[in-house]
Amino acid sequence: MPSTNARPVVFFDRDGTINVEAGYIRRVEDLNLIEGAGEAIARLNKAGVLCVLTTNQTGAARGYYPESHIHDLHARLTSLLAGHGAKLDAIYYCPHLSPEEGGEVAPYNIACNCRKPMPGMIEQAVAEIPDLDMSRAFVVGDKSTDVELARNSKVKGVLVETGYGQRVQAGEYQWPVQPDFQASSIVQAAEWILQQLKN
Repeated sequence: MPSTNARPVVFFDRDGTINVEAGYIRRVEDLNLIEGAGEAIARLNKAGVLCVLTTNQTGAARGYYPESHIHDLHARLTSLLAGHGAKLDAIYYCPHLSPEEGGEVAPYNIACNCRKPMPGMIEQAVAEIPDLDMSRAFVVGDKSTDVELARNSKVKGVLVETGYGQRVQAGEYQWPVQPDFQASSIVQAAEWILQQLKN
């Protein structure tokens, strides 16, 4: 049973969900928020909803940049969100990619339990963040793997049409999915989540 202090939580994908999809972002300044993303997360913050980043980041495993660059990107993301009065309560990322999938650089070129749609990042969050109410938990992302992460974690999944979302449902990227809700963007996703939490 969740404690009386238990809080709802949203696990957000990063690229194409919070920031504009720009492929592997080699220059920090090329990370920019999707319109309305800062305000959407600020609304969730104000409503007492925990906002947690769960993102696959294989750039280091592919040899595109060092792992420190991922931290630099997240520092920029945090700063941009702060400009809208918004914050992420925790940041988790998976840097791994198996050799079969194109991972080349040790120690990142391994199969793991944290690469979405595997539930490792959410399991880590549950272990580390006090009072998560997983009966009021959501995953928001633009890929099939985000919706599958929600299924694997037994929480509600929201597919946003920004990033790859529209291509997913058109059968042009990954595979079509049946999310609990399909949103035009993170803005509509946040509105739907807040409505669900009132019900």
